[in-house]
Formats: sequence, C-alpha cells, structure tokens
Amino acid sequence: MEEHKKNPCIRCDVSQCRHNLCTEHYCTLDSISVGTHEEDPTVPECTDCNSFVRRSGGCE
Repeated sequence: MEEHKKNPCIRCDVSQCRHNLCTEHYCTLDSISVGTHEEDPTVPECTDCNSFVRRSGGCE
C-alpha cells in the first residue's frame, strides 16, 4: 500500500475524501483545485474543492 504524507500547507477536515490523511486534518495532495458552483460567489460556502474524491470505506 502506498504511504501518503500530509501536505502541511493544505488543512482539510473532510474525512470522506480519499486524499484526507485520517490521522490528521491535512490533505495528502501536492496541490488542490478550488472552484465554485455559483455564478458570483460571495461567501466561502460558494466554493468547492474540485480535487475531492469520495473515499470508499472509512478511514483505516
């Protein structure tokens, strides 16, 4: 199994994402893509992490 290391520059609290390091609140990707689902985003809730991939199963 490939070992994933945290990226200390990307905090993440989404444990449902495959890229989330389960033991800490960090992403394991080198970089992420942030987008929006709104025409004119005005608040953080209008933005999305486009790098999200749903984890199959729970944190191991």
